[in-house]
Amino acid sequence: MHMQFTHKQSIETALAPGRVLVIYGPRRVGKTTLLQKYLATQRAKRVLSVVGDDIRIRELFASESRDALLDFASPYDIIAIDEAQQVPSIGLGAKMLIDAYPDKTFILTGSSSFDLSSNIGEPLTGRHFTLTLLPVAQSEITASRFELDGALEQFLVYGSYPEVLMAPDSAHRERILTELVSSYLYKDVLALDRIKSPELLRDIARMIAFQVGGEVSLNEIAVALKADVKTVGRYLDLLEKMFVIRKIGGFSRNLRNEITKKARYYFLDNGVRNAIIGRFAPIAQRDDVGALWENFVFMELNKQSLLAGRSDSYYFWRTHTGAEVDIIRESGGKLEAIECKWTRAGKEPALWHRTYPESTFVTINHDNYLDVLLA
Repeated sequence: MHMQFTHKQSIETALAPGRVLVIYGPRRVGKTTLLQKYLATQRAKRVLSVVGDDIRIRELFASESRDALLDFASPYDIIAIDEAQQVPSIGLGAKMLIDAYPDKTFILTGSSSFDLSSNIGEPLTGRHFTLTLLPVAQSEITASRFELDGALEQFLVYGSYPEVLMAPDSAHRERILTELVSSYLYKDVLALDRIKSPELLRDIARMIAFQVGGEVSLNEIAVALKADVKTVGRYLDLLEKMFVIRKIGGFSRNLRNEITKKARYYFLDNGVRNAIIGRFAPIAQRDDVGALWENFVFMELNKQSLLAGRSDSYYFWRTHTGAEVDIIRESGGKLEAIECKWTRAGKEPALWHRTYPESTFVTINHDNYLDVLLA
C-alpha cells in the first residue's frame, strides 16, 4: 500500500497576530513533521524550536516568572514548543508571552488534548487558535481513484496513520500499530495521575472496539468489567481526549420517541481499533466488515469537515420503534442522513423523511464512497 500523501492543513494559514497557535492531534500523526516543514521555510527569522521535555524549558515555565519568560523570548521571532503538554504552567506562560509580544509567533503542539486544554484553556481564552491534525484523509493521499479503491481493504484493516501508509508490507503495518497502541494506552495514560488501572482502560477500549456503531451502555460495561459506572465514564472521556475514540449523541428535534440519551463511539483510526483487539485478518475472513466500514466512513466525513474548515456536527438517529440512520451530519443549517452499507443500497426510513423533509439522504457504499469523500 506504500502511499504518498500531503497534509492539506497548513500552519501559515492558521497563524494570526496576537494568537498562540496550538496544534492538537494523536501521537505520530505528523504534528512535528508539519511544524519542522514550516520552520524550514522561516530561515530569515530568528527561530527557537524546543521539545517540552527540555528541563530548562520546564523549569522556566514552572517558575511563572514574567521577567524570566520575557527575557527568554525577546531574542526570537518564532518560538515553537513540541510536546508542550509536558511543560508545567504552559498556558499561563504562553499568555504572558503573547500579551507582551503580540507580533511574535508562538506555536505549541501536543498529543493529548486533555493535558493541553486543561493547562491552556483558561489562561489563553481568546488568545489562541487551534489546528487539529487527524490521520491522513482519502483526499490527502496523492493517488488516483483507481489506486485508492484498490487499497480500500487495507485502509479498513490498517487505517491511515502516516507511518502505516508508508510501510512496505502488512507485517510492518501491524508492528507499527501494535507499538502505537501500547504507547497510547500505557505510556501516555500512565503519565496521567487520574488513571488507577491501565488494565481497566485497556478492557474498556476493547469493549468499545466490539461495539463500533452501536449504542454503548456504561452500566453494561461496568457490570461486565466489575467496575464503577463513574470510572467507566471517566476512562471513556480520557480515551476521547487522547484522540483514541470519538463520541456522538442521538439527534432529536421533533419526536418524543427519538433516542437521545445514549452515545455511540467511533475510533479515530481503523488500524488503532484493530490493534486494540489484535485482529488484522483480511476483509474476506472477517465478521465485522459492517463496523469497519461505518467507522471508516464516519472518520473520513469528519476529516472532510475539518479540512474544509467547517464546524459540522455529527449524530446518529434512532427511535424506540427501531427506525434508525447511521450518521446525521448537520452542516451550515442543513441536515444530511447517511447510511453506511459495505455492498448494498440503504433505504431512507419513512419516519425520518416525514419528520425532517428538508434533509437529504445518501447511502455510502463501496461503489460510491469516493464520490462523497473526494467531493
